[in-house]
Amino acid sequence: MDNPNIDNPNPKKEEYVIILDYLKFGYVNPERPTAHGKPIAQAIGVDKFTLIEVTPKEGVDLDIHDKVYIGSGKRDKVNRVKGLLDFENLTATSRIELEYAIKEIILAHEDIYVKFFNEIDSLNIKMHKLELIPGIGKKHTQMILEERKKEPFKSFEDLKERVPLLGEPVDMLAKRVRLELDTTTVKRGKNKYYMFTQVPSRHPSNRKKKFNKGRGRGRNNRNKGRKPNNRGKKPQNKPSPENKE
Repeated sequence: MDNPNIDNPNPKKEEYVIILDYLKFGYVNPERPTAHGKPIAQAIGVDKFTLIEVTPKEGVDLDIHDKVYIGSGKRDKVNRVKGLLDFENLTATSRIELEYAIKEIILAHEDIYVKFFNEIDSLNIKMHKLELIPGIGKKHTQMILEERKKEPFKSFEDLKERVPLLGEPVDMLAKRVRLELDTTTVKRGKNKYYMFTQVPSRHPSNRKKKFNKGRGRGRNNRNKGRKPNNRGKKPQNKPSPENKE
Protein backbone atom coordinates (compact mmCIF):
# COMPACT_ATOMS: atom_id res chain seq x y z
CA MET A 1 0.00 0.00 0.00
CA ASP A 2 1.36 3.40 -1.00
CA ASN A 3 1.86 6.20 1.47
CA PRO A 4 -1.15 8.57 1.33
CA ASN A 5 -0.09 11.72 -0.48
CA ILE A 6 -2.14 14.66 -1.68
CA ASP A 7 0.34 15.11 -4.53
CA ASN A 8 -0.04 11.57 -5.91
CA PRO A 9 -2.62 11.87 -8.74
CA ASN A 10 -1.86 8.49 -10.36
CA PRO A 11 -1.96 5.73 -7.76
CA LYS A 12 -1.53 2.11 -8.79
CA LYS A 13 -4.54 -0.12 -9.40
CA GLU A 14 -6.20 -1.89 -6.51
CA GLU A 15 -5.18 -5.49 -5.88
CA TYR A 16 -7.37 -6.27 -2.88
CA VAL A 17 -10.85 -5.12 -1.95
CA ILE A 18 -13.16 -5.51 1.02
CA ILE A 19 -16.73 -6.55 0.21
CA LEU A 20 -19.34 -4.01 1.30
CA ASP A 21 -22.45 -5.74 -0.01
CA TYR A 22 -23.18 -8.95 -1.92
CA LEU A 23 -26.30 -9.21 -4.06
CA LYS A 24 -26.72 -12.87 -4.90
CA PHE A 25 -29.52 -12.16 -7.38
CA GLY A 26 -28.17 -8.88 -8.70
CA TYR A 27 -29.75 -5.46 -8.46
CA VAL A 28 -33.52 -5.24 -8.09
CA ASN A 29 -35.30 -4.07 -11.21
CA PRO A 30 -38.37 -1.99 -10.19
CA GLU A 31 -40.14 -3.03 -13.39
CA ARG A 32 -39.45 -6.72 -12.74
CA PRO A 33 -39.02 -7.06 -8.95
CA THR A 34 -39.23 -10.86 -8.99
CA ALA A 35 -36.67 -11.31 -11.78
CA HIS A 36 -33.27 -12.67 -10.80
CA GLY A 37 -30.10 -11.11 -12.16
CA LYS A 38 -26.47 -12.17 -12.01
CA PRO A 39 -24.62 -12.04 -8.67
CA ILE A 40 -22.68 -8.84 -8.05
CA ALA A 41 -20.80 -7.28 -5.16
CA GLN A 42 -19.89 -3.76 -4.15
CA ALA A 43 -16.43 -3.36 -2.66
CA ILE A 44 -13.78 -0.86 -1.56
CA GLY A 45 -10.08 -1.06 -2.41
CA VAL A 46 -7.55 -1.29 0.39
CA ASP A 47 -4.92 0.83 -1.38
CA LYS A 48 -6.79 4.00 -2.41
CA PHE A 49 -10.32 3.29 -1.13
CA THR A 50 -11.59 2.91 -4.70
CA LEU A 51 -15.26 1.90 -4.92
CA ILE A 52 -15.57 -1.06 -7.27
CA GLU A 53 -18.14 -3.55 -8.58
CA VAL A 54 -17.05 -7.18 -8.94
CA THR A 55 -18.73 -10.40 -10.04
CA PRO A 56 -17.92 -13.68 -8.25
CA LYS A 57 -16.87 -16.91 -9.87
CA GLU A 58 -19.60 -19.42 -10.56
CA GLY A 59 -20.65 -21.23 -7.40
CA VAL A 60 -18.85 -18.75 -5.13
CA ASP A 61 -20.72 -16.63 -2.58
CA LEU A 62 -19.02 -13.56 -1.17
CA ASP A 63 -19.48 -12.41 2.42
CA ILE A 64 -19.53 -8.85 3.70
CA HIS A 65 -16.07 -7.82 4.99
CA ASP A 66 -14.36 -10.53 2.94
CA LYS A 67 -10.97 -9.39 1.68
CA VAL A 68 -10.60 -10.70 -1.86
CA TYR A 69 -7.91 -10.48 -4.53
CA ILE A 70 -8.78 -8.69 -7.80
CA GLY A 71 -5.27 -8.24 -9.24
CA SER A 72 -3.97 -9.50 -12.57
CA GLY A 73 -2.92 -12.88 -11.15
CA LYS A 74 -5.02 -15.94 -10.40
CA ARG A 75 -8.18 -15.02 -8.49
CA ASP A 76 -9.85 -17.40 -6.06
CA LYS A 77 -13.26 -15.78 -5.70
CA VAL A 78 -13.67 -12.94 -8.19
CA ASN A 79 -14.43 -13.65 -11.82
CA ARG A 80 -14.41 -10.12 -13.19
CA VAL A 81 -13.94 -6.53 -12.08
CA LYS A 82 -17.00 -4.91 -13.59
CA GLY A 83 -15.84 -1.34 -13.10
CA LEU A 84 -15.70 1.70 -10.85
CA LEU A 85 -18.66 2.56 -8.64
CA ASP A 86 -19.98 6.02 -7.80
CA PHE A 87 -20.79 6.80 -4.18
CA GLU A 88 -24.42 7.64 -5.00
CA ASN A 89 -24.91 4.13 -6.41
CA LEU A 90 -23.93 2.38 -3.19
CA THR A 91 -26.65 0.23 -1.68
CA ALA A 92 -28.01 1.00 1.78
CA THR A 93 -25.98 -1.91 3.15
CA SER A 94 -22.79 -0.67 1.48
CA ARG A 95 -23.23 2.79 2.98
CA ILE A 96 -23.62 1.31 6.45
CA GLU A 97 -20.60 -0.97 6.06
CA LEU A 98 -18.43 1.68 4.40
CA GLU A 99 -17.26 3.36 7.61
CA TYR A 100 -16.41 0.02 9.25
CA ALA A 101 -14.43 -1.06 6.19
CA ILE A 102 -12.51 2.22 6.03
CA LYS A 103 -11.54 1.94 9.70
CA GLU A 104 -10.54 -1.69 9.19
CA ILE A 105 -8.23 -0.68 6.33
CA ILE A 106 -6.67 2.17 8.33
CA LEU A 107 -6.03 -0.04 11.37
CA ALA A 108 -4.52 -2.76 9.18
CA HIS A 109 -2.03 -0.21 7.81
CA GLU A 110 -1.46 1.83 10.97
CA ASP A 111 2.24 2.33 10.23
CA ILE A 112 1.44 4.08 6.94
CA TYR A 113 -1.07 6.47 8.50
CA VAL A 114 1.19 7.21 11.46
CA LYS A 115 3.85 8.05 8.89
CA PHE A 116 1.30 10.42 7.34
CA PHE A 117 1.16 12.38 10.61
CA ASN A 118 4.96 12.39 10.77
CA GLU A 119 5.65 13.57 7.22
CA ILE A 120 2.68 15.48 5.80
CA ASP A 121 3.56 19.07 4.89
CA SER A 122 1.79 22.38 4.26
CA LEU A 123 -0.92 22.86 1.68
CA ASN A 124 -0.07 26.54 1.20
CA ILE A 125 1.26 29.47 3.23
CA LYS A 126 -2.06 29.77 5.10
CA MET A 127 -3.02 26.16 5.71
CA HIS A 128 -1.36 22.88 6.66
CA LYS A 129 -2.64 19.63 5.19
CA LEU A 130 -3.28 18.34 8.71
CA GLU A 131 -6.11 20.87 8.92
CA LEU A 132 -7.96 18.95 6.20
CA ILE A 133 -8.56 16.16 8.72
CA PRO A 134 -11.91 16.65 10.53
CA GLY A 135 -11.26 17.51 14.17
CA ILE A 136 -7.79 18.97 13.62
CA GLY A 137 -7.55 22.75 13.72
CA LYS A 138 -4.63 25.13 13.83
CA LYS A 139 -3.97 24.54 17.55
CA HIS A 140 -3.74 20.76 17.22
CA THR A 141 -1.75 21.13 14.01
CA GLN A 142 0.86 23.24 15.79
CA MET A 143 1.05 20.73 18.65
CA ILE A 144 1.51 17.82 16.24
CA LEU A 145 4.26 19.65 14.35
CA GLU A 146 6.10 20.52 17.57
CA GLU A 147 5.87 16.96 18.94
CA ARG A 148 7.03 15.25 15.76
CA LYS A 149 10.10 17.52 15.70
CA LYS A 150 11.10 16.08 19.06
CA GLU A 151 10.49 12.49 17.98
CA PRO A 152 8.39 10.82 15.26
CA PHE A 153 5.11 9.30 16.39
CA LYS A 154 5.26 5.52 16.77
CA SER A 155 1.56 4.65 16.82
CA PHE A 156 -1.93 6.11 17.10
CA GLU A 157 -1.74 5.66 20.87
CA ASP A 158 1.56 7.54 20.98
CA LEU A 159 -0.03 10.33 18.94
CA LYS A 160 -2.99 10.62 21.34
CA GLU A 161 -0.78 10.59 24.44
CA ARG A 162 1.52 13.33 23.19
CA VAL A 163 -1.18 15.61 21.73
CA PRO A 164 -3.70 16.47 24.50
CA LEU A 165 -7.42 16.46 23.69
CA LEU A 166 -6.84 15.06 20.20
CA GLY A 167 -9.70 12.90 18.95
CA GLU A 168 -9.43 9.27 17.88
CA PRO A 169 -7.05 9.29 14.87
CA VAL A 170 -8.79 6.36 13.16
CA ASP A 171 -12.19 8.05 13.40
CA MET A 172 -10.86 11.37 12.08
CA LEU A 173 -9.08 9.72 9.15
CA ALA A 174 -12.18 7.64 8.32
CA LYS A 175 -14.32 10.79 8.20
CA ARG A 176 -11.86 12.40 5.80
CA VAL A 177 -11.87 9.36 3.51
CA ARG A 178 -15.67 9.29 3.45
CA LEU A 179 -15.77 13.02 2.62
CA GLU A 180 -13.50 12.41 -0.35
CA LEU A 181 -15.57 9.46 -1.56
CA ASP A 182 -18.91 11.26 -1.28
CA THR A 183 -19.72 12.60 -4.75
CA THR A 184 -23.22 13.71 -3.74
CA THR A 185 -21.99 16.91 -2.08
CA VAL A 186 -20.41 19.97 -3.66
CA LYS A 187 -16.67 20.05 -3.00
CA ARG A 188 -15.72 23.44 -1.62
CA GLY A 189 -13.05 24.72 0.74
CA LYS A 190 -11.25 21.93 2.58
CA ASN A 191 -13.42 19.28 0.93
CA LYS A 192 -12.11 19.88 -2.59
CA TYR A 193 -8.77 18.18 -1.92
CA TYR A 194 -8.01 14.46 -2.26
CA MET A 195 -5.38 13.06 0.11
CA PHE A 196 -6.33 9.41 0.46
CA THR A 197 -8.54 8.62 -2.53
CA GLN A 198 -8.44 9.00 -6.28
CA VAL A 199 -10.10 11.99 -7.91
CA PRO A 200 -13.44 10.59 -9.16
CA SER A 201 -14.10 10.41 -12.89
CA ARG A 202 -17.11 12.70 -12.41
CA HIS A 203 -15.00 15.39 -10.74
CA PRO A 204 -15.51 18.82 -12.42
CA SER A 205 -11.83 19.09 -13.36
CA ASN A 206 -12.01 15.81 -15.28
CA ARG A 207 -15.28 16.75 -16.98
CA LYS A 208 -13.78 20.05 -18.09
CA LYS A 209 -10.80 18.36 -19.70
CA LYS A 210 -12.98 15.88 -21.57
CA PHE A 211 -15.41 18.61 -22.62
CA ASN A 212 -12.70 20.87 -24.00
CA LYS A 213 -11.01 17.98 -25.73
CA GLY A 214 -14.24 16.98 -27.42
CA ARG A 215 -15.03 20.52 -28.45
CA GLY A 216 -11.61 20.89 -30.02
CA ARG A 217 -12.04 17.75 -32.08
CA GLY A 218 -15.51 18.84 -33.15
CA ARG A 219 -14.37 22.22 -34.41
CA ASN A 220 -11.50 20.68 -36.34
CA ASN A 221 -13.77 18.13 -37.98
CA ARG A 222 -16.41 20.70 -38.87
CA ASN A 223 -13.86 23.03 -40.45
CA LYS A 224 -12.28 20.37 -42.65
CA GLY A 225 -12.81 21.13 -46.33
CA ARG A 226 -14.38 24.52 -45.67
CA LYS A 227 -13.20 27.65 -47.38
CA PRO A 228 -12.13 30.51 -45.12
CA ASN A 229 -14.88 32.99 -44.28
CA ASN A 230 -13.85 36.43 -45.53
CA ARG A 231 -17.09 38.22 -44.71
CA GLY A 232 -16.50 41.69 -43.30
CA LYS A 233 -13.03 41.96 -44.82
CA LYS A 234 -12.29 44.57 -47.47
CA PRO A 235 -11.57 43.00 -50.84
CA GLN A 236 -8.06 43.53 -52.09
CA ASN A 237 -7.78 45.42 -55.40
CA LYS A 238 -6.04 43.19 -57.87
CA PRO A 239 -4.27 44.95 -60.74
CA SER A 240 -6.11 44.60 -64.06
CA PRO A 241 -4.22 43.10 -67.01
CA GLU A 242 -4.09 46.46 -68.86
CA ASN A 243 -2.35 48.13 -65.91
CA LYS A 244 0.48 45.64 -65.94
CA GLU A 245 3.69 46.96 -67.45
